[in-house]
Amino acid sequence: MLMTILEQGLIYGILALGLLITYRILDFPDLTVDSSFPLGAAVSAVLTVNGVHPALSLLAATLAGAVAGLVTGLIHVKCKVRDLLSGIITMTGLYSINLRIAGKANVPLFANETLFKSSFTKSLPAAVAPYATLVMILIIALLAKLLLDWFLKTKAGYLLRAAGDNPAVVTTLARDQGSVKIVGLMIANALVSLAGAVLCQQQRFFDISMGTGTMVIGLASVIIGTNLFKHASFVKSTTAVLVGSIIYKACVSVALAMGMESQDMKLVTAVLFLLILVAGTMPLSVIRSCSSRMRSTSLASLAAWGAGCCFGVRFGMARVLSFRQNRCAGQCKTRLYPDSMPRWYAFLCTEGRD
Repeated sequence: MLMTILEQGLIYGILALGLLITYRILDFPDLTVDSSFPLGAAVSAVLTVNGVHPALSLLAATLAGAVAGLVTGLIHVKCKVRDLLSGIITMTGLYSINLRIAGKANVPLFANETLFKSSFTKSLPAAVAPYATLVMILIIALLAKLLLDWFLKTKAGYLLRAAGDNPAVVTTLARDQGSVKIVGLMIANALVSLAGAVLCQQQRFFDISMGTGTMVIGLASVIIGTNLFKHASFVKSTTAVLVGSIIYKACVSVALAMGMESQDMKLVTAVLFLLILVAGTMPLSVIRSCSSRMRSTSLASLAAWGAGCCFGVRFGMARVLSFRQNRCAGQCKTRLYPDSMPRWYAFLCTEGRD
């Protein structure tokens, strides 16, 4: 169970990295992800069935997702369509394109070698083989995270942050904010498509409906991660969303283990959303009071314990941050996502007019 939680959490963590760009940085409600996720799975499945190396199929799926983001960006920027509608248009069109690519609604890969079931993994020692899939997924997730961290520290990354926080700054630097948005959407959907391809390789099949609800899962991961580490400026936003994705998958697994049926998972997700959002605004004293009153039943005790853990982490992070600020007086306080505004503003003011 723990292995499954970590594997699924890291895969959907890659998806959450893409939504971090659209939701947190660009403030763009991009519904394309519900179709770019199965797009990556479809491309990876078809190439794998036709004998292409699974690693190359992941690269092709990533490029396909970037093209999907490009289409959404062009519809929004060039055709002057609202952001929400542009995502809906691309999502609707990609459903038929995914069927065209795959040829049918379901493509099994059980008879083919995948990235996680190959001659290499079969040759590993018996003590290492059970952890091979987790290690490979962890490597892919860390590569995606490190590349995104590197990009956000470049001039293009600072422009992307500025386009979401203050578009007027991009215009004053003689840059086209529309082009910056398109680049951001391409990167976001490339990550989402990569996550779909990795999930397809891990589950060894493609299904046309595997993208349903991915927007909710990604947003849940982003919200959980950023709320838990809201006061921890030393924790990067990319790290926070990866941890949030694992926590989300753990909560779903615990709910299933407690006897809840699979059709109730959307309700569990909605309640989890509400708890995290409300918990982010409640003072610690109120949480302690509510936790002490909820100890009468076993289920309520579990909920109180979970809320206490979450807020214990947040309270501890806040105290650590306060201690560091007292020792480093005069330093600029930074935000979690995606670093502080003065940081990108100072960078663009000094180097943005090259």
